[in-house]
Amino acid sequence: MPSFTLAVAFIMKAMVAAASGACVCVARLGSARLGPDQSNGSSSCTENLQGGTMAAPALSGRTGSVGSLGNSPTSTAAGRLPHGGSGPELDFRSAARIEDLNRLIQDFSKHDQREYDDQRALEIHTAKDFIFSMLGMVQKLDQKLPVANEYLLLSGGVREGVVDMDLDELSVYARGTDYDMDFTLLVPALKLHDRNQPVTLDMRHSALGHSWLSLRLFDEGTINKWKDCCTIVDHINGTTNYFFSPTMVADWFYQSISLVLLEVQKKPQRGMPRVEKVERNGTIISVILGVGSSRMLYDIIPVVSFKGWPAVAQSWLMENHFWDGKITEEEVISGFYLVPACSYKGRKENEWRLSFARSEVQLKKCISSSLMQAYQACKAIIIKLLSRPKAISPYHLRSIMLWACDRLPANYLAQDDFSAHFLLGLIDDLQHCLVNKMCPNYFIPQCNMLEHLSDETAMLHARKLCSVRSDPAEHLRTTIEHAKAANRLTVELQWRGSSTNLPSPQSDAGGENQPDDRLAKKLQQLVTENPGKSISVFINPDDVTRPHFRIDDKFF
Repeated sequence: MPSFTLAVAFIMKAMVAAASGACVCVARLGSARLGPDQSNGSSSCTENLQGGTMAAPALSGRTGSVGSLGNSPTSTAAGRLPHGGSGPELDFRSAARIEDLNRLIQDFSKHDQREYDDQRALEIHTAKDFIFSMLGMVQKLDQKLPVANEYLLLSGGVREGVVDMDLDELSVYARGTDYDMDFTLLVPALKLHDRNQPVTLDMRHSALGHSWLSLRLFDEGTINKWKDCCTIVDHINGTTNYFFSPTMVADWFYQSISLVLLEVQKKPQRGMPRVEKVERNGTIISVILGVGSSRMLYDIIPVVSFKGWPAVAQSWLMENHFWDGKITEEEVISGFYLVPACSYKGRKENEWRLSFARSEVQLKKCISSSLMQAYQACKAIIIKLLSRPKAISPYHLRSIMLWACDRLPANYLAQDDFSAHFLLGLIDDLQHCLVNKMCPNYFIPQCNMLEHLSDETAMLHARKLCSVRSDPAEHLRTTIEHAKAANRLTVELQWRGSSTNLPSPQSDAGGENQPDDRLAKKLQQLVTENPGKSISVFINPDDVTRPHFRIDDKFF
């Protein structure tokens, strides 16, 4: 790759622990930390709130909140036997043995969360480094992207529900068949991080949780740079308003990435990843890379990045939440995004969707491993079962899980041997949401994410979930077999790759690759010594040879 590329390195074994779709790392190009935005009225970002949260009203009184999901019958129907009883603990609805369901969930987790050796970890690092370098070249094409940018890299593709995006326009990719590992990368096309720059979200024409973005408050240089990616509205008073268009931005992004990759492939270098596929999926650019015997899927999304917190989600901060006292409010409200997705009746060329992916990364730290295992198993079931028609996304299930964390006692959710109860409860809650066509967004409870569903589609999916609830053990066995089959395909491809001597990063023993190897080993050590912590890498664009690491709030 050219010497000016902005390489950022981090260890990939952290992705195993973040397989739920949580953040692997935040890679910042540029070392300056930017402050939150100032408040600018009812449609603006607010500054970081100070002080403690106010007491929340009773759950049953919240509009569209967790109380609307109802109480899961699993918590009582699948309870333990009374004192003096004998025999195994059973699930009332299916008569399945709870210990059998726990064992199946553990088995699924074992096959779904793969351990990587050093070679695979380095291959993942090489693919990530290639993607970040490619984005550096995209920035140099027309200087549209910020020079000092901040990317959010998430473990798991968009199809896994790591971001609230519509799945209708996405091609069907399968682990094992098409890729071995998948990631989502949020790339800010615009950043609104300057605390002196007012931010206005125009929600007058949008459904809840969505917004238009006007560039009229930006400087003339920014408008000239991006006006070819805007829709134009002329007002009666003679002024012209430019609205940042998600579809036009995605068009530009796909063309730029394709052009850069075409140029890179004209001058291949030994050990460089193979570009196996570049595809536009709606407003998402999907890139599949081959490195050695590994195949990595990157879903790259152009976004608008904000510091602070939107006014539309202000009331959410006033409620009590499961993460209170575990992480700070400042960590949760550090920023949000606009992602290129519109509401059911919205205008695709103008409407963006609010995304709280950065906050979700922080919230995941407070979720027990047993609940996460149940969530992963439930997600695997519904991805297969509810794939047609595409009415339910894994992101809906993620929201349901977060509501459950608010609703249920922390000591109950912390039980190591309650994965089966959690799985059954998630199925019950999802079925309840479908029957009532009500799934409130966790951060904007007044936004019903299932409002657009037809009665027929909702009932079709609810009936499918009935079959799961009647025999959860059988559906778990099916997901385990799918995970095993995907792993077998991966192993077969690795064997073929090694037998045909496909180039891998480790095959290049030249001196220029030694710094990468040392960096990979250093990061491996960091992750081993700091399990479960957020690791960031800061890069000075003028000196890419000196990375600076941060683990949570510690710099070194």
